[in-house]
Amino acid sequence: MKDINRRDFLKMAGTGAVAMGAAACGANNTKASNAEPQGEGKMEYRTNTGNGDKVSLLGYGCMRWQMIKDQDGKDIINQDSVNELVDRAIEAGVNYFDTSPAYLQGQSEKATGIALARHPRNSYYIATKLSNFRVFTKEASEKMYHDSFEQMQTDYFDYYLMHSIGRGGYEAFKKRYEDNGMMDFVLKEREAGRIRQLGFSFHGSQPEFDQMIALQDKYHFDFVQIEMNYMDWQHADGVRNVNADYLYDCLDKREIPIVVMEPLLGGRLASVPENVTRQFKEREPDKTVASWAFRFVGSYPRILTILSGMTYREHLEDNLKTFMGFKPLTPEEIEFVKDMAGIMATYPTVNCTHCNYCMPCPFGIDIPEIFAHYNKHVNAGTVAQNKEQANYNKLRKEYLLSYDKAIPTLRQADYCIGCGSCLSHCPQSIDIPRELHRIDRYIEALKQNKL
Repeated sequence: MKDINRRDFLKMAGTGAVAMGAAACGANNTKASNAEPQGEGKMEYRTNTGNGDKVSLLGYGCMRWQMIKDQDGKDIINQDSVNELVDRAIEAGVNYFDTSPAYLQGQSEKATGIALARHPRNSYYIATKLSNFRVFTKEASEKMYHDSFEQMQTDYFDYYLMHSIGRGGYEAFKKRYEDNGMMDFVLKEREAGRIRQLGFSFHGSQPEFDQMIALQDKYHFDFVQIEMNYMDWQHADGVRNVNADYLYDCLDKREIPIVVMEPLLGGRLASVPENVTRQFKEREPDKTVASWAFRFVGSYPRILTILSGMTYREHLEDNLKTFMGFKPLTPEEIEFVKDMAGIMATYPTVNCTHCNYCMPCPFGIDIPEIFAHYNKHVNAGTVAQNKEQANYNKLRKEYLLSYDKAIPTLRQADYCIGCGSCLSHCPQSIDIPRELHRIDRYIEALKQNKL
């Protein structure tokens, strides 16, 4: 591939000195073709102020492809399903696909690459990551980088991220990317055009974010990926996670494009407590609860794209209804959604987004499903609380039966020994053993009828 430096690219593109950190682009790295301004009923696009890319406001998060069993009983990605979903997404105008070497037991990049390679390379943007969580050597990190090209069947990345930085602050970043020379390496790759836009995804506290954004003058990151949704806007725990309004404001002031992850908080904002659902439906009877969450995030102009991990066709089709002919929330509707977040903040759910980073558990515990089952019942108001509660016996029986149905016996919470191997992998910094033990105590109390 012909190399081209940053200054020459800007001259060729005629963009001049635009927003902070505009990235270099190889001569064959043409912009996605389906990026003209759209009218009613067509995909909403946002312009990347750094390089002019027209990016679909709905981005495809490739962390939740459907898994099936092969003939040997091994979990593999259903490639036929991925192909179908990618085809439909591109047909509808989705052009941003986000993956990582770490997703779905290391299978996501290859499956996504197979599906995308069946389409013209200039019809989509590839985003992937340097996910060197365990081995920080330059050799291992460079191998991961080069392997991603092979898996994704491409010779350049449109958007490349330092994956999940923040935890441990600058010292952790230094160990993963500076001491081993990887930051120098990726900066040269950006200059050569093999990385068109360089960014990072963030998980951590406010002081840790401040340390990371302080590196902007040194590295000129072209974009940043953050967790943003109406719950995290002002109701993050403030210790391990920072409120999204703070993140957004900091990035907006610096005119750095924002990619959003977890707009539905791992699906939790698609299934909210009944009284909250009722209030959403009273306002928009024909709209899904999830659409409110997407419209909240998309109402903020610095957002470049909103990632959604759409496992099944019905998820994709429902989201397309929201993003084709997209309608931002009014200021009054934004305040209404914030009020709903305040109500939900009082519910004792586990802040799990079902990312599966904690899996596989060495003892076989299905951590995400245990949390999902518990959260579902809390949100639905079907948690048995005490014997004085109306329908207590019915709720007690239903919870226990549904728990055994959802979670195989050998994968339930009582098998957690508190080894803590999951703790360092959770981007939400959940004390997973503590939460598993809490849920197990609740289940044992139900079984012994001691509430």
